[in-house]
Amino acid sequence: MSEAATESNAVIRLYQPGDREQIRTICCETGFLGKAVDPVFEDRELFADFLTSYYTDQEPECAVVLEVDGKIMGYILGARNPEKQAAFDRQMMPERLWKVLKGYAWHYRQPTRDYIHWLLWRGWREVPETPEDMAHMHINLLPEHKNVQQTKEMIEFFLRQLVELGEKAVYGQIVTFTGKRGVRMFARYGFEVIDSVEVTKFKKYTDRQINLFTVVRDLSESTGLYGEDLWDNKKEQEA
Repeated sequence: MSEAATESNAVIRLYQPGDREQIRTICCETGFLGKAVDPVFEDRELFADFLTSYYTDQEPECAVVLEVDGKIMGYILGARNPEKQAAFDRQMMPERLWKVLKGYAWHYRQPTRDYIHWLLWRGWREVPETPEDMAHMHINLLPEHKNVQQTKEMIEFFLRQLVELGEKAVYGQIVTFTGKRGVRMFARYGFEVIDSVEVTKFKKYTDRQINLFTVVRDLSESTGLYGEDLWDNKKEQEA
């Protein structure tokens, strides 16, 4: 499996090395609640390094892109080896930390400094529980290409790729403005919510509560997103 057609001018396919810069751009264009990250964190290179470089450089076989008219409009990045990712992060941390300190001291504006303060003092506490030794995924699409059918096909393509690579389950962490309705929404698509926390880093920019959910998908039976409603199943078991 290397690609799948969606709309007449759209293709979902596996990542290629030439996609790297476009993925980094999308990461920065969507990093602030689906909008450009610049108002809250001005160092795009460093932001993209933290969120994409491991996936594109170390486990590119787990990456999927949405291409429309020859341009990347969205992606799913995945990783299957938590120990390898942790080792990569440790290796890169001194260089990245130096860039943060240098920027903080010389040219970062206050919003970026506030973002760094949040990372240091609150960010590590606002992370929901994640499974150990399980593949994970991260999805990002430009706003104009967020539609239910296309997103569904993209996720299913990615899940099939994981199955071909031998994975039995996958988790993701997804930001949403919703509370319990978010749990029900994930359940409709076959994902189980195992934890959620409120994220405060954008609190000054919105009156709405922002939650980060950890969702898990069992791949042993199906990679299709429409199926049994896990929320109804859970309610029946609790009754």
